[in-house]
Amino acid sequence: MSFLLSLAAAAALQAAPSAPIHTYEGLALAPGGQRFASVEGQETRDAASEHHAKVVVRSAKGEIVGTFDPCATCRYAAPAWSANGQALAFIGSGGGTATLYVVEGDKVREAASLKGVAGKPRWAPDGQSIALLATVGARKETGATQAGARQIGEIGAAEVTDEQRIAVVPVAGGPLKFVSPDNVFVYEYDWTPDAKGFVATAAEGDGDNNWWIASLRAYGLDGQARVIAAPKMQLNAPRVSPDGKTVAFIGGLMSDFGAVGGDVWTVPMAGGTPTNLTQGYKGTFTSLAWTAKGPMASAVLGGDSAIARIDPAGGAKVTVLARGEVSYAAGDGRVAFDPSGKTAAAVVESFTQAAQVRLGAPDAMKPVTHDNDAAAAIYSGKSVTWKNDGFDVQGWLLAPTKVEPGKTYPMVVNVHGGPSSAVTARFGTSGYVYDLLKAGYYVFQPNPRGSFGQGEAFKASNRRDFGGGDLRDILAGVDAVEKIAPIDDKRLGVYGHSYGGYMTMWTVTHSQRFKAAVAGAGIANWISYYGQNGIDQWMVPFFGDTAYNDPAIYDQLSPIRSIKAAKTPTFIYVGERDVECPPAQSLEFWHGLKAMGVPTSLVIYADEGHGIRKAEHKTDLSNRIVGWFDKYLGK
Repeated sequence: MSFLLSLAAAAALQAAPSAPIHTYEGLALAPGGQRFASVEGQETRDAASEHHAKVVVRSAKGEIVGTFDPCATCRYAAPAWSANGQALAFIGSGGGTATLYVVEGDKVREAASLKGVAGKPRWAPDGQSIALLATVGARKETGATQAGARQIGEIGAAEVTDEQRIAVVPVAGGPLKFVSPDNVFVYEYDWTPDAKGFVATAAEGDGDNNWWIASLRAYGLDGQARVIAAPKMQLNAPRVSPDGKTVAFIGGLMSDFGAVGGDVWTVPMAGGTPTNLTQGYKGTFTSLAWTAKGPMASAVLGGDSAIARIDPAGGAKVTVLARGEVSYAAGDGRVAFDPSGKTAAAVVESFTQAAQVRLGAPDAMKPVTHDNDAAAAIYSGKSVTWKNDGFDVQGWLLAPTKVEPGKTYPMVVNVHGGPSSAVTARFGTSGYVYDLLKAGYYVFQPNPRGSFGQGEAFKASNRRDFGGGDLRDILAGVDAVEKIAPIDDKRLGVYGHSYGGYMTMWTVTHSQRFKAAVAGAGIANWISYYGQNGIDQWMVPFFGDTAYNDPAIYDQLSPIRSIKAAKTPTFIYVGERDVECPPAQSLEFWHGLKAMGVPTSLVIYADEGHGIRKAEHKTDLSNRIVGWFDKYLGK
């Protein structure tokens, strides 16, 4: 259809009722592909109407065959099937306690419990025990994006860090047996086929900070531990081959744990030098499974999501089985695969299709759930490509509900975080981009250099150049968009969070093209940031050294050094307990703007971490973002 919606089409979208969006979290496919499980609920921003999600088991046709809710006050996560597909495990969390539940038939029972947090349960291949990742006495939720523990008293005098460990419990239940050491944080893991141990990515010390220097390790049930490989890159998704001889993983330059993207590598289980199976491939692999048909992966290709088979012999032999303008999600990776490799399942969404579970052969998955069939899209999305500095660059242009012929519209450029990440097609029902679209703005979401989708060279091309080539890519993308859509160049805004917040700060100090800006959890001064944040390890791969050894490059790329050039009205926000981008950075930029006489506002949200999560804070922030752009861009 035409990207410029007709008045009739726009009116139809506007009139369509907005059905609640049904959500499927942690999708797990049973061996044999005849059943799947997920945590099902409803998407909501309003805490007063928050829906209590439940664990639901469905047949391969999507029919509900079981619903489990053993703890009315718990949040459920991470369903996992036994090797024979006859039993299910999942985690329930609430009140500072994490509980491992086991479902057999229509009965659910408690297998283990601990004070702290837990996740990623995995059944032993022999079916005799269940492993999980456990943090006893956790001071905070796992992950650097969560609100940090308060730092009070004498800092560093007696450093205490949360350590996530592999623990094992018999299927019948009982006390947890910890397999990995108490001074090591385990990020991801996989059983070995003989059920005698695990492979894992792990690092000593602070788990929030040290993922960037984690190594690939082996842990035995007998307490033996060794390093398999310690390559100078970030590691994700360790997976053991069915014969137990080889480990595959996703490796490359990555800026955030959880934002997986790189090449597919293998290394002998006995140890050795890793081999890149996808060297030079023009795409980014985002999750991995090793099936009887070999390594299977999800990927981002350009802006598309894809499913691919990887030749374990290497040579960048990648067979793309499915590809489209969609997003995939599942529990243990973005796509869940049956061990045979014959069946796959994923939660799939696009700009026009709300989330649905699709299941079938990896190259022919079909919708099997229909809870969201009545959800109507209220905006349209289009992939835009352009060339800049010798690169092929891609992004998404989203159009608001009503677009009238002959009229021009304001546009907000939304820069993603990372920088190692990518925007893919999603169905919007909430969030700040959706709020802007509802308010009548076009939104442009570029994937500039440094993003996933075009291989490791493209992703690494912004090393020691933050704000340089990526800003040129974004500005060239705006030019490309203005050739195909009715955008008023005098009413452009820019908005981003995390690295996107940094890019917003950089943009308003290096360009006068934008008339309003919103910087969420940004970074104003890389030198001071290096000593303030809780994850300084992430910076070294991107800057080439520490801020103490090479301060010049950190200083050169700091927006605060160009604060006198700023003229764009800028709203700034951040969480009070943000470990990744501490509020001091937002304060510093706000102070600089005020000193320059630039209109600005700063909000620090109490007890929030890197993401703003409380319903009342989300509502307040939405009103402020839309209100700021309305004030300075008008409509």
